[in-house]
Amino acid sequence: MAKSQARSRRKVSGGRYKKNKKKKSYELAGEPSLTRIGERKVKKVRMLGGGRKNKLLNTNFVNAYDKKTKKYEKVKIKSVLENPANRHFIRMNIITKGCVVDTEKGKVKILSRPGQEGNLNGIFV
Repeated sequence: MAKSQARSRRKVSGGRYKKNKKKKSYELAGEPSLTRIGERKVKKVRMLGGGRKNKLLNTNFVNAYDKKTKKYEKVKIKSVLENPANRHFIRMNIITKGCVVDTEKGKVKILSRPGQEGNLNGIFV
């Protein structure tokens, strides 16, 4: 079923707004990409206005920034340890912004939005 990003039908008090317009196609929400651990896979999506957006579906590596050496390194991901977006994402190994992943060189906090940007950047914790 399609998700709408239009105004809610209900007021804060619980009452209903009077319907003043139909649903429009520009109010439709896109499906969440739910980036997982696996072989790198990117989906290209056309945005409103004709631009392109890369949605990261699967990835094995993260570009991790080390504060001490002040350099980035490409590190392999083992699993997801924490995810503030949804506690069930930990079991399913779904990566979102703000989640903490376990890598070969330690814990990394994800700073990018993989479903919006098409890449995975993080910082060692």
